Amino acid sequence: MVTGPIHHPVAVSPIEEPAVLRAARRHRIRLLREIHSFEQALASPAGDPEWRPRVTLRLSGLRGEFAEHMRLTEGRDGLYTELLDRAPRLARTVHVLLREHAAVAAVLSALQRRAELPEATTEELRSWASDLLRELSRHRQRGADLIYRAYGTDIGRPA
Repeated sequence: MVTGPIHHPVAVSPIEEPAVLRAARRHRIRLLREIHSFEQALASPAGDPEWRPRVTLRLSGLRGEFAEHMRLTEGRDGLYTELLDRAPRLARTVHVLLREHAAVAAVLSALQRRAELPEATTEELRSWASDLLRELSRHRQRGADLIYRAYGTDIGRPA
C-alpha cells in the first residue's frame, strides 16, 4: 500500500541541464579515466622496478580527481546543493554520499601512505586497492542512481 505521493523525476533536456550537472558529467569521465589508470598500474607486473612508483603516481592522480569530485558535488554551488533544491526528498541519499566522500578520501590517503612504505608488499597493496576500487565503483553507481532519480537522466551517457 502506497501511503504518500510518488515522486517521478522530470527528465531534463541537455539544453535545460544545469551547468553544475554538465560539469559533473564531464568530471565523471575524468574520474573514471583516473580509476582505470590506477587499475592498469596495479595490474602491471609487480616484478618491474617501476611498479611501486607507477602505482603511487596513479594513486596520487586518483586522489586529485576524487578531491575535485568532492569539490564539484559539495558546497554552496555544488551539485548536491542544486539537486536538493530540485529534489529535497533525496536528502538522505545525499548525506550517505557525503559520508562516503569522507570515507573514500581517508582510504585514498591511507593507501597512499601504505604504498610509500617499503615493507608493504605488492599483494597487500593490491588487496587494499581492490577494496578501495570496489567502494569507488559502488559510490559512482549510487551517485548515478541519485542523479537519475533527481533529473531523469543517465549521467554516464553523453548529453
